[in-house]
Amino acid sequence: MDRATAIFVDGIGAAAATSGILSSLQGRIFALLYLQAEPLSLDAVAAELEQSKSNVSVHIRGLVDWHLVRRVPVGGSRKDHYEAITDFWRLMREMLERRYRFNVRQVLVAVEESTRASAAASSPAGKGERERALFIAQRLENMQAFFSVLDAGIAAFTQGQPVSPEVFQNVASLVRPRPKGR
Repeated sequence: MDRATAIFVDGIGAAAATSGILSSLQGRIFALLYLQAEPLSLDAVAAELEQSKSNVSVHIRGLVDWHLVRRVPVGGSRKDHYEAITDFWRLMREMLERRYRFNVRQVLVAVEESTRASAAASSPAGKGERERALFIAQRLENMQAFFSVLDAGIAAFTQGQPVSPEVFQNVASLVRPRPKGR
């Protein structure tokens, strides 16, 4: 592997390791395939990255599942060959939709369930309890507003639609500055 490819492969591997989505090896495999003019066999990928064929096979399956790498037939060969995708808009849409939007929706469900539980609880008796209930309700409302806009923004991005700046401004008005000393 030439020096430029090695630098790119190691750099993308390091970036992938901190992504929370891909492993370092998956990043390295993607990077190697991305800089190839022709698809590579599993054997060639393993040899270039100095990894076992079985290890590369396991990690490449994850890349195929994420639609970052695809298996392609090569005439005259019975081996599996792979190439990296080059459509980065599709890549980002896929990652946002499959990874981050799911997490955003988990937050929204937790907020909704907490709001219902809080509303179903008996009325707070004392002043301190009422203040606490109002504090919690305000925090949940702010979080719900923010994550609803984030969910809408991700949906718009993944569908190629614009997001109105007014939507973000409405959420920004809900966020109050924290008192000093907190």
